[in-house]
Amino acid sequence: MQNDSLKYDPAQLSGRNRRLWYEWQQLECGLADSQEISFQVMRRNVAGLPTRYLINYHLRSICGVEHEEHLNEPGVKNAPRYAKGYKMMIDLPSGYPCVDAQPVLQFLTADTTGKPIPHPWHPNIRYFGPFAGRVCINMIDSFTDLLWGVRRVASYLRYDIYHALMEPPYPEDLKVASWVVRQGEPNEWIIFEQMK
Repeated sequence: MQNDSLKYDPAQLSGRNRRLWYEWQQLECGLADSQEISFQVMRRNVAGLPTRYLINYHLRSICGVEHEEHLNEPGVKNAPRYAKGYKMMIDLPSGYPCVDAQPVLQFLTADTTGKPIPHPWHPNIRYFGPFAGRVCINMIDSFTDLLWGVRRVASYLRYDIYHALMEPPYPEDLKVASWVVRQGEPNEWIIFEQMK
């Protein structure tokens, strides 16, 4: 991956633009050798610095369950379904990096024609409803940069990290969280190996 961020001199940038450059440079360097995560710049500001990214996760993860229409009903086993490859958009609002202008992380749930595509089944990622695909980092105070957030979401996809308890910080998707507690953990379905 070519380091396009190096075309800019950070000493010539100030304020928000310097932070946008920093995020870009961190992603380029931090993901340069990754086989699991890649990214594309999707939108730039007038200075040419990225304000939207498409993150591609080349990971196998749970993308739903069997018998979803009977989710969490007594006596119905809802074994997981898997997919490999997920796409997440990161939008940086105009006020970023202010604390009240956090990055928006959202998995794509449909392709460019509107056809549904697999998106993650995880208690900290909204699966159902109009906000499907929305990611909750759950640890705003520890957020450091976009690279940290991108890597944390990869840990979500591997189920290395999840919060499924109905207590603060609450899960993003309560139905998925209930499945994790009632079926995913007891059946060890959330423990799976990444297949190359």
